[in-house]
Amino acid sequence: MDNLEKYNHWEDISQYDMDTAEAMFQSGRYLYVVFMCQQSIEKLAKGLFVLYKGSEAPRTHNINFVLRPLFEEEEPLHSNVLSFSDKFEPFFAELLAYYISERYPSYREKLTKAVSQEKAKEVLTQSKEAFVWLQSLKK
Repeated sequence: MDNLEKYNHWEDISQYDMDTAEAMFQSGRYLYVVFMCQQSIEKLAKGLFVLYKGSEAPRTHNINFVLRPLFEEEEPLHSNVLSFSDKFEPFFAELLAYYISERYPSYREKLTKAVSQEKAKEVLTQSKEAFVWLQSLKK
């Protein structure tokens, strides 16, 4: 499987997770909305890493850690580096908290109370924007 095929695999499962986030929103399971948004964006970021670096993505759930090398090269992946660092980097850091909360029960209970319908909708909307932007970076 070449790098483009690997990217396409990551993109397919990322889209599935985004669709799942939408379904969770429709069913009122807001904690799972934010968790699936994190999963979707992480997988798409890993797909881009594989596509451009030609090696497996780092084994981490930190989206910024996965993407940063693609923007710090002499010829960065995208000419508008500010769109990553200014617009998406803080959001990707927020998404990491939703991954951690899902894996650790004490955080999960606290976050379940904090993720309202409004917050879930905000995260879903931002995730969809980030998803489209990340897709635009494909060769």
